[in-house]
Amino acid sequence: MPMELITPELRQLLLANGAASRDNPHFDPHPVVKWFNPCGAATWLITELDPGDEDLAYGLCDLGLGTPEIGVVSVRELYSIRLMGGALGVERDLHWKANKPLSEYARLARLAGRIVD
Repeated sequence: MPMELITPELRQLLLANGAASRDNPHFDPHPVVKWFNPCGAATWLITELDPGDEDLAYGLCDLGLGTPEIGVVSVRELYSIRLMGGALGVERDLHWKANKPLSEYARLARLAGRIVD
């Protein structure tokens, strides 16, 4: 069974951030969740879900290619990724907590070529 990337509590926070970002173009929240590929370098720091389409998550996306960028990712697509013969999928870092706003993570990631914490 795949890991739960978004718990009901996290969904509530992500949707609240999504609603707030619609009302304020300067909204710069701390990421709510960190998702990662346990077999590779891909990492996503997610700040919000689109209230109109909860499949769309917004945040800092780093596929491990040296060019992290802020954008949108499909939650369904991330759930569908199967690794190690289907035994693993994208996971949520259960112990990670953001300590800065998304813009600062993005600035540091652009300098380093990857998400750094």
